[in-house]
Amino acid sequence: MNHFAVLMGGWSAEREVSLRSGVACAEALKDSEFKVTVVDVGHDIAAKLAGLRPDAALNMLHGPYGEDGCVQGLLEILEIPYTHSGVLASALAMNKARARDIFQRADIPVAEGKTLSRFDAGRIHAMKAPYVVKPIANGSSVGVFVVRENDAPPQELLASDWELGDTVLVEHYVAGKELTCAVMGDKVLDVIEITSELPFYNYKAKYAPGGSRHILPAPIPADVYKKVQSLSLAAHQALGCRGVSRSDFRFDDATGELVCLEVNTQPGMTPTSLVPELAAHTGLTFTQLVEWMIEDASLTR
Repeated sequence: MNHFAVLMGGWSAEREVSLRSGVACAEALKDSEFKVTVVDVGHDIAAKLAGLRPDAALNMLHGPYGEDGCVQGLLEILEIPYTHSGVLASALAMNKARARDIFQRADIPVAEGKTLSRFDAGRIHAMKAPYVVKPIANGSSVGVFVVRENDAPPQELLASDWELGDTVLVEHYVAGKELTCAVMGDKVLDVIEITSELPFYNYKAKYAPGGSRHILPAPIPADVYKKVQSLSLAAHQALGCRGVSRSDFRFDDATGELVCLEVNTQPGMTPTSLVPELAAHTGLTFTQLVEWMIEDASLTR
């Protein structure tokens, strides 16, 4: 397989991040033996791919349609091998409520939570503050609100131009440390603690230069470190993920509470992203990481 299409862009709220991920990956392969075609994905993607007929697709799409099983199903139909998780695992991981159900059945701890309509969540408190409101199927902390004591319910949820779905997930806010851990194939990587001067690890903190600070390895007790690693692998396997995934956690060092927030089946690959940093910690260059993902591409994932 020598010709790869890098799928990026799309039309989700994470388009800009996807473009940055895709450009970074294409740049990493510019001196390789591979022929690389960059594809800014639009609604004509089926026709584009049918015309290109690449040997495989490096999927750098984030958010709905690119990360939720839709483009994966299209690639299966077109018989184009692709990277990351397959149709079912992508759909399950992207739907936070369904992922929570699977985590609980696999004894992976999650925060107290419930789903409800955005209109209800914008009018009344769904639970005692502090709590977090997030779209049921989006990433990069787009549309996420932390509601603290004495705060009103987030009025943005009632806006007529809200485009992130009518169902939201409400979860108890777990104080403490933000942790993340990646899995490559069947190998679990290390754990990063993420700190930020911003109110929480939001979109700006994730992608703006200087928006957050990554501490690797995370300065947490050794047993918690190992627990995060084992839970990351368990979550990856419970959902049926393939390739690279990244699991996010909250750890309250005051109470010892550790919860899994979500699994990202298409982690960012931008200059400030976490998976390239975790891979580098194991000795893999960014180019080697991208080449590993390409070599792992397949159908019926």
